[in-house]
Amino acid sequence: MTRLVLASTSPWRLQLLDEAGILAQAVAPAVSEEDIVGGGPVETAQMRAMAKAQSVAERRPDALVLGADQVIHMDGETIGKPADDSIWLGRLQAMRGRTHKLTTAVALVDGDGSEEFTVTTEVRFRSDLSDDELRDYIASGEARGCAGGYMIERRGAWLVESIEGDWSNVIGLPVLHLVSRLRARGWSVPT
Repeated sequence: MTRLVLASTSPWRLQLLDEAGILAQAVAPAVSEEDIVGGGPVETAQMRAMAKAQSVAERRPDALVLGADQVIHMDGETIGKPADDSIWLGRLQAMRGRTHKLTTAVALVDGDGSEEFTVTTEVRFRSDLSDDELRDYIASGEARGCAGGYMIERRGAWLVESIEGDWSNVIGLPVLHLVSRLRARGWSVPT
């Protein structure tokens, strides 16, 4: 069977794959994400995912390479990684009581070609969050460097009222959709 290579150094994505029984090797892509910008948040994620996968596939032509990129967006604007605590607080305040979208673009590349798909999950923040609670969350440092500035799978769960869609997509990779694509390629339940 073809080996899966994750075009990423994300420990979260590698862990999600491992927990699903999908053994993968992580290889850092030679891509400058900041230089890849599409016409909107989803297009940007798609372009970045494909660039990551193609970058690693050039070095690993024997493997199926998975590239992924996640964007959080609200009102058509990308919500990136907060540059500092004041921006972070402002961002969490703006998300309070509102729904934003989290889209992960996935690209699969091997010697036979490529395919891509996107999965979008809606996340609604609680409206009853106080500024002190948001400051305390920021002070924890838990999600420093994370897109959107929160980690729903940890203490960030206190910020979220509900999600509509794929849970694994919110924490890094739409595993159920990926498994469907792997099964279509002839992969089966790992033993």
